[in-house]
Amino acid sequence: MASVTPPGLAYEVEHDLAHHRFQARVKGHLALLDYQIKRKRMIITHTEVPEPIAGRGVAGELTKVALRYAREHRFKVVPACAYAEAFLQRHEEYDDLLVR
Repeated sequence: MASVTPPGLAYEVEHDLAHHRFQARVKGHLALLDYQIKRKRMIITHTEVPEPIAGRGVAGELTKVALRYAREHRFKVVPACAYAEAFLQRHEEYDDLLVR
């Protein structure tokens, strides 16, 4: 697993390439974002943040890291989970990544 933690973040975000997942352990709880790559598209399939660490922006950070990875690898993005879809609706700066 490789650390892909943005500067200034209080916890470490790791990229588990083998399992197609970005993850962060916060106060002993594992938050994750799962994805698939198909035909140069990153399909974000699932985000999960345990209740004890919910509301701290962890899902948003995982999503930003995943989108940065998609941009660096020239993948288009398909938000197949409700959180990723809502995030992308609120953040127009990622519109260029969306499959149209």
